[in-house]
Amino acid sequence: MVQAIRVNQTGGPEVLSWEQVEIGEPGPGEVRIRHTAIGLNFIDTYFRSGLYPAPEGLPFTPGNEGAGVVLTVGEGVTHVKPGDRVAYVGALGAYAQERIIAGDRLVVVPDGIDDKTAAGMMLKGMTARYLLRQTYNVTSETTLLFHAAAGGVGLIAGQWAKHLGATVIGTVGSAEKAELAKANGYEHVINYREENFVERVKEITDGKGCDVVYDSVGKDTYPGSLDCLRPRGLWVSFGQSSGPITDFNLALLGPKGSLFATRPTLFNHIASREDLEQTAGDLFDVVSRGIVKIGVNQEYRLADAAQAHKDLEGRKTTGTTVLIP
Repeated sequence: MVQAIRVNQTGGPEVLSWEQVEIGEPGPGEVRIRHTAIGLNFIDTYFRSGLYPAPEGLPFTPGNEGAGVVLTVGEGVTHVKPGDRVAYVGALGAYAQERIIAGDRLVVVPDGIDDKTAAGMMLKGMTARYLLRQTYNVTSETTLLFHAAAGGVGLIAGQWAKHLGATVIGTVGSAEKAELAKANGYEHVINYREENFVERVKEITDGKGCDVVYDSVGKDTYPGSLDCLRPRGLWVSFGQSSGPITDFNLALLGPKGSLFATRPTLFNHIASREDLEQTAGDLFDVVSRGIVKIGVNQEYRLADAAQAHKDLEGRKTTGTTVLIP
């Protein structure tokens, strides 16, 4: 038996329960790992609250990313072996001391990247990668706006976009977060509690607007995000930390400049083994070379996951947070 966080009914952070669970041995294609660190992400709160239904129903163990050590492997697993340091994203069940996981979801962590960094960067880092390199191919000619610039994805995206030569604009909710964003690649930072972000974007871009707006906030930044775009610009809605957008009107895209809109997810970008390896490889490369630095700014015991969720939803965290089993 091992300890894990379980959700027996959906709701607030108080539904996260610290329980003993039976793990078993890996079957064909599966691997048993011991977690050394687990990433905390906003999507975890969506599953906990019921906004996103857990695929296996209730009860379930939340968490989508982690890092650890391979204990045993099932039949047919050849790309990892016992003792390997591995990380993964996109497999619900991370909030546990140990777990069984499909072997083809694991990637070996390179030397020079520690477990806490690996655990905290997989979802956020690979999200930043597909946003900047696939959803919109950011170059030195790009002007972009990134909401929640001091968040986990935002801090990685700011550094990466700066490396690509883009003009990088970010929004934050406090002076402290503004300084953090400036230190992580953002040339222009807008405190939305003190300034109108649409008006400031227009000023910064001399009225032209941005090529692309990356929006993980949702309700609070819509439809303002659309007004920050140049004609035929792209609005990328990839999260909803302030609440879902319930009144999206497709007809708005025409009069606002024949805009494009998309709602991508990481999991569609790493569904195949080839795509997973390429995406993870690009992330490991920029981190290993020091182009992107992953700041693990908060640590909680796994048993204290409820407090971690409260702090995350209360916007009291910055950058990357990990849970330690």
